[in-house]
Amino acid sequence: MTGSGGALPLAGLGVAAASWPAAAEAGRLLALLGATVTAGDDPHVALRHGDRLVSAEPGDAATDWEHSGLAAVSGRPTGSPATVARAAALAFELLSALTGPPVRVDGPAILAHRLAFLPGRRAGTTSLGGAARLLRAADGWWALNLARPSDQELLPALVEAQVSGDPWAAVERWSAAAKVADVIDRAVLLGLPAARVAETTTPGSPWDIALRPARPRGIRPIRVVNLGALWAAPLAAHLLSLAGAEVVDVEDGHRPDAARTGMPSFYQALHAGSTLCRLDFRSADGREELRRRLADADVVIEASRPRALVELGGPAEVIQRDDRPRVWVRITGHGPAQPHRVAFGDDAAAAGGLVAWDGSRPAFVGDAVADPLTGLLAAVATTALLRAGVSAVVDLSLSGSAAWATQL
Repeated sequence: MTGSGGALPLAGLGVAAASWPAAAEAGRLLALLGATVTAGDDPHVALRHGDRLVSAEPGDAATDWEHSGLAAVSGRPTGSPATVARAAALAFELLSALTGPPVRVDGPAILAHRLAFLPGRRAGTTSLGGAARLLRAADGWWALNLARPSDQELLPALVEAQVSGDPWAAVERWSAAAKVADVIDRAVLLGLPAARVAETTTPGSPWDIALRPARPRGIRPIRVVNLGALWAAPLAAHLLSLAGAEVVDVEDGHRPDAARTGMPSFYQALHAGSTLCRLDFRSADGREELRRRLADADVVIEASRPRALVELGGPAEVIQRDDRPRVWVRITGHGPAQPHRVAFGDDAAAAGGLVAWDGSRPAFVGDAVADPLTGLLAAVATTALLRAGVSAVVDLSLSGSAAWATQL
């Protein structure tokens, strides 16, 4: 849903969209941002605005899924993440062409970007990365992600018993006798990334945008400050860099991005063209430099829990008081209603219902698929807002992006 506070960013923009699934979905994304979308007359032109064309080969959802490269490791998913990814890429190409050279990216292939760095086995109830499991409770299925070393240490508190040997066996025994609601309540209380399968209601829009007044922006390259790690936020920043933005990845020197050491080649590809700035967030000088960079940014992308920036004195509500046009993108696990709940791409995808089914057993779809979906959708909304020259806060959640993909 797009919030009030001004005209929608694409108001007055006329777009013709072809009728095949990804093109039609691209048109729907643009319509949610305010564009007037009509039916196109050439199936080989996915999107058209005046003389600006996005040419593409028509295809159905099954073709998009096969092209993504995830079919061999996932089976057929509940929704159509590859079609949503292709749609977001088409919409991004058109929006980028409105202000500069068009940027063409392969949306479905982005979903599988990390597969080259992971074992090539089929995803089942264990995620491709190995850190997450789909587990049976007494009345349903849920996902638990032990992505951080500290998560393992919390398992005795989760299952209320000593854990020895295989930790997953202990969780499975405990889970089998408990109700899903109780399991999730306890896991969330402990700060563990956990979610019931399909707990997230499909949203009316993949983002929530709150617009606010802003004075005109001067002419200069778009400056992006990315505070997020891992995949979703860096992907959004990388796409903006392909469209000509200057990207700085600001990192707390005490909490480096785990992807840099865990998947160095993936990290390098995702951050190509950006500049790394390490700051000491524990020091007054480091916090002041952070606030200075945020104040100077045209786009801020954050993917931490809200209290982190509040403690550093740099939340959107403070920085945006200057009324300059700035797009502030907030990526959370489960949305503004649950801002402190932790999530990663695999458990968030399960929360959104983006799973495959082997009979009565769910299976993970691809690798942390909620992350790239969110990054692509964030880039679309941000590019539209930059074109409008407005100030806005954009909220997206990993689980909401996954749920959005299940409706196609």
